Formats: sequence, C-alpha cells, structure tokens
Amino acid sequence: MAKSMTFLIVTTLLALALAPLCFSHKTDGGYLYPHYYERSCPKALEIVKSVVAKAVAKEARMAASLIRVHFHDCFVKGCDGSILLDNSSTIISEKGSNPNRNSARGFNVVDDIKTALEKECPHTVSCADILAIAARDSSVLTGGPSWEVLLGRRDSRSASLSGSNNNIPAPNNTFPTILTKFKLKGLDIVDLVTLSGSHTIGKSRCTSFRQRLYNQSGNGQPDFTLDQSYARQLRKGCPQSGGDQNLFPLDFVTPTKFDNNYFKNLLASKGLLNSDQVLVTKSERSMELVKKYAENTELFFQQFPKSMIKMGNITPLTGSKGEIRKNCRKVNS
Repeated sequence: MAKSMTFLIVTTLLALALAPLCFSHKTDGGYLYPHYYERSCPKALEIVKSVVAKAVAKEARMAASLIRVHFHDCFVKGCDGSILLDNSSTIISEKGSNPNRNSARGFNVVDDIKTALEKECPHTVSCADILAIAARDSSVLTGGPSWEVLLGRRDSRSASLSGSNNNIPAPNNTFPTILTKFKLKGLDIVDLVTLSGSHTIGKSRCTSFRQRLYNQSGNGQPDFTLDQSYARQLRKGCPQSGGDQNLFPLDFVTPTKFDNNYFKNLLASKGLLNSDQVLVTKSERSMELVKKYAENTELFFQQFPKSMIKMGNITPLTGSKGEIRKNCRKVNS
C-alpha cells in the first residue's frame, strides 16, 4: 500500500513537472510558452492589447506596421528585438537599412507598450515578445485570425545593419531570391505565400513599386504583369520622378480589413508590389496556394497563425541569453 501511494505521488509530481512542455515549443534557442508571463506579469497581454487598440483606432495603418516590424525583426538575427535599437556608440541601428528606412514604423507604439509594462511589472516583459504579441493583436483588431502567442524571448544586445539590408525580402526581389530568403530562415513556400497575405492591410510608398510602372525591364517598358488600367491609376499619384513618399494601399479593395482580397487582387494582376505579383507569375506552386486562399478565406485564416508562430520561433534568445531591456531603444547599461 505504501509503495503504491509513493508511486502515485511520484507519478503525479512528474506529470505536473512535464505539463508545461505539453504547451510549449522547442526552438533552437530553448522553449517558448504561451503562459510565460502568467505569474510574473499576469496583465501583460491585456496591456499590450490596450495600447495597440488605441494606436490602431487612431491610425488604421498602424496594424500593418506592427506586423511588419515583427517580420523585419525576425528575418535578421531572429526574433530578438534588434530592430528596435537606436544608433549609439556601440550600435548601428537596423532602422537605417534599405528595407526599414521607408517601411518600418510603429516604434513609438512599442515605446508606449513598454512604458506601461515597466510600470506594471518592471524588467519582466521583453521587447521581442512585445512585437510578437502586438502582431497578433493587430491581426485580430483588423478582422484577421487570432492565435496563442508563444512567449519567453529575450532581447538582443546588438543589431545587424548588414543582415537587415541582405536578409529581408525586398519589393523588387525575384521569386527565387524571396523564396531563398525564406528557406534560410526555416520557412517554406507555404509560409511565403501565407505571410505575404498580411499585405491585405497597410500601404506602400511610390518608390517601392515605381519601377513596375515605368522601367521594369530596364528599357523603359512597364511591367505587363500589372493590369494596365490599374497601372494608369497608380501613375497619377506615382509620377516618373518625384512623389517617392506618396502612399498607396497594398489592397485597394479593403485596405484596412484583414481578409483574402489580397489574393483575389493577385489573380486579377493587381498586386501592388513586384514581390506580390510574382506569387502568381513565377511559380505554379505559389499560384496554386494563391488560388486556394482567394477561394477560401477560412483556409487562409487557418494557415496564417501557423506561419506567424513558425516565423516567431526563428532563433529566439531564451534562458540566460540576451537581456530584458528596460528601454526597447537601447541596451541596458
């Protein structure tokens, strides 16, 4: 009887010890847990959501910006908050890279979130985790899918300007180049097409797609994979010279709603960026996925969280690596 009771106690304790692993994900850097801050900062998710909601209500475009900054962070040194670091005596900021100079924004919103979290639970929630949570909340607030964010990332004490310039897919990259950049991060063609679907919200600057309107082939000819009536509309606000900063919706049908119209636009040859349109002109496999998502919103909404979680798991810093920054813009002194 005593042996049976001892066995029962040991078995129960072992099960309790292993329970967190059932709700975690092993990455190259360690384990991430959805309830990482449940005890140390129980209001963390609520605080992030509140600040993001206010920012998106003030400017709808901010939702897309917060998703993009998480994406741009993960593609450089992993999801470590390195994109948030400003220039300093020891840091050359990633914010000055070609991909980030014109499109990475929302840093003030991240500052507001961090300030609120530091007041509630000082030196507890990482900036890298803030980006992951804010990206999920941005999707939900614009009508997109939700998911349980895995947490426990720590913040990098360094940045990589060269990595930011070379690793982030660019609007004028070829399809093979874009796919290679995804594969180098452990992401596949399904993730590529799915994550590109975040372009269902947000805007892009004239300078990012002007080449398609006037000189795609280098001989003065426009990009004929772009619907020409749509191209004429774009030329009105994006002249051959000037107007670099003029903004255009990535999805002109429902620019502030997270839905599948982005994929429908691609099939109609109305993808704004070259990196969008190549999904249907340069790969049969990606074209098949575009068609499926265009036909079935639910299918897109099912896969998007999976790809976002997968992206969020790119080489995070965990355990004793990195730090928890007090200010997302600079390393702790």
